Amino acid sequence: MSAEPRPVRSRRTVLRAGALTGLGLAGAQMAAPSRATAAPAAARGSGFLVGRGLADATGEVAEVGMMGYGRFDQQAAGLHTRLRARAFVVADEASGRRVMLIVADSPMIFGSVHQAVLRQLADAYGDLYTEQNVLITATHTHAGPGGYSHHLLYNTTTFGFHRKTFEAVADGLFEAAQRAHDDLAPSGLVLSHGTLTGASVNRSRSAFDRNPKADRDHFPDAVDTHTTLLRVERGGKTVGAVNWFPVHSTSMSGDNRLISADNKGYAAYHWEREVNDVDYLSDGSPAFVSAFAQTNSGDMSPNLDLRPPTTPEDFAHTRANGLRQYEAAAALRQSGVALSGPVDSRLVYVDLSDVTVRPEFTGDGRTHRTSKPCVGASMAAGSMEDGPAFPGFEEGENPFWDAISDSVVYTVSPELKQAQAPKDVFVPIGEMNRVYPWVQERVPVMLVRIGALHLIGIPGEVTVCAGLRLRRTVAGIVGADLDDVLVAGYANAYFHYVTTPEEYDAQQYEGGSTLFGRWQLPALQQTAAALATALRDGTELPLGPKPPDLSGRALSLQPGVVLDAPPLLRKFGDVLVPPRETYRAGERAEAVFAGAHPGNDLHRGDTYLEIQRRNPDGTWHTVADDGDWPTRFHWARDGIAASKVTITWDIPQGTAPGSYRIVYHGDAKSLVGTITPFTGTSPAFAVR
Repeated sequence: MSAEPRPVRSRRTVLRAGALTGLGLAGAQMAAPSRATAAPAAARGSGFLVGRGLADATGEVAEVGMMGYGRFDQQAAGLHTRLRARAFVVADEASGRRVMLIVADSPMIFGSVHQAVLRQLADAYGDLYTEQNVLITATHTHAGPGGYSHHLLYNTTTFGFHRKTFEAVADGLFEAAQRAHDDLAPSGLVLSHGTLTGASVNRSRSAFDRNPKADRDHFPDAVDTHTTLLRVERGGKTVGAVNWFPVHSTSMSGDNRLISADNKGYAAYHWEREVNDVDYLSDGSPAFVSAFAQTNSGDMSPNLDLRPPTTPEDFAHTRANGLRQYEAAAALRQSGVALSGPVDSRLVYVDLSDVTVRPEFTGDGRTHRTSKPCVGASMAAGSMEDGPAFPGFEEGENPFWDAISDSVVYTVSPELKQAQAPKDVFVPIGEMNRVYPWVQERVPVMLVRIGALHLIGIPGEVTVCAGLRLRRTVAGIVGADLDDVLVAGYANAYFHYVTTPEEYDAQQYEGGSTLFGRWQLPALQQTAAALATALRDGTELPLGPKPPDLSGRALSLQPGVVLDAPPLLRKFGDVLVPPRETYRAGERAEAVFAGAHPGNDLHRGDTYLEIQRRNPDGTWHTVADDGDWPTRFHWARDGIAASKVTITWDIPQGTAPGSYRIVYHGDAKSLVGTITPFTGTSPAFAVR
């Protein structure tokens, strides 16, 4: 254990050599940007104030169920990359109206988080930021911690609610929002579009093929290749960017046990850290902030071979897919259209369990209704292409549950049959909601306008054809170019999937996960049409039935850390296994420490580890931490109260020769609850 003080942090040296390896070789094919007119000069003086913010939103990294694959066995055991929140505020100088966009490296944005962030914004800014102008979206990483919902279904694999993770997510999003607000300055906005192939595949082709020809023809390969970039320009420089491209963040597998931001998180990290030298641990506004947001990615998989990824190969797949998304976005840097015009937004709450859908939206000329939510048997099966869930269930036909549905569920409730058939109902979860809140029924639907750009905030996973219909609905009303209207998926809450009625009939995983039945998409189109009309006409809409605050009803079933104890005859921070004396670039340096449970202090905004290089004067400076791609932090319980922490560093190609060491920062909990920080430092090793 090292007794020396933690070195004062200075501007970190970025080990960039080799970081760009693979650019241009990742396999992505990018067509020439569409509507590509140079616009940097026009961007100046466009009448916008824009602010950018970046914050750490990482929750627990050990002994917490991971969110996304629905597996009880996927319990976190360490950290690969931190999860970050990136916020942008856009204000129209002429009208004073503003909107805030937050993109979080999170599996989902649950209503619990939406409510918490809005409360914090209200406390800080009054009515400047409300549900009407704040759009919060998730990248949908499947390698983040769970347990931060107030609805029970999403906390089943995490053994209940985890307050530490909930607070880390909500506080991280709020901090990013604060920093974006404080960063407001005159800026230009440039919007550009392109295409990206070789980064996604339709994982539900049999359902997609049921759609009408007019929908299928829009996606010749059953893939949405549309990539969009919104650039923030100041003083002739790009200081921020938001990219939208639809692909699931399932490059990391269900066998992975390290918290990771997955492919979209890597794309943002790469552009910020490896290209623009952003130091996540420094004070002040970063020189550059990039967010890679989702659109209609419901049936878009990054696993091009349509097979679930495997560990540890998934790390390379994650990086490759993230590079493809970055390359496509970066190719749009010198083109686009300077935005001008109004900033505006509308949000309504809709009880999706009870919507009467008018004939003009149903497609068959008849009126239909949605129903109480039901989980289909094919949802329990999981997506076979990205990660199966529960054994004994299949996508598509499930004869046993089909018989149960026909003989019991639909016989008892003909209204449910009208809305849900041909779903094989596995769980009539709406009935369970009467006893305890399992899933959200009152959901927010939002429409945001920034100049020509329109974002439809949908709290779920929208397939490409369902997204196309939503986009056409809005574009036709507001008179926008279809390319400029995007679905912002995973927004403000979560209600699983949105399929077209035709896709729903196939009852693949996506259809089984469309909770409110066959007419859910038409109900959302009807809502989007009302939002678009109000936005176009400058009118207001009734807010609708707000969801209740369930913060006092969350169940926490997993006990916290009771006690940390070092191994026999050891002290916290002792090096149990030192690194080798010498390494070469491309090799992995590793050290094992006598550790403590990382849940004692999440080190949000800080780090559990540092890779340090010796300066000529004998001092040490940090070259990497736990937010960097080449490092990994593994935690394992050793007996009852002891912990082993293994830290690895994949030494990048081109790393400067010299003397390096690995530093571990831990926190031990005593029997009386006192938490004491400690530091362990490995012997120095040479990189040649």
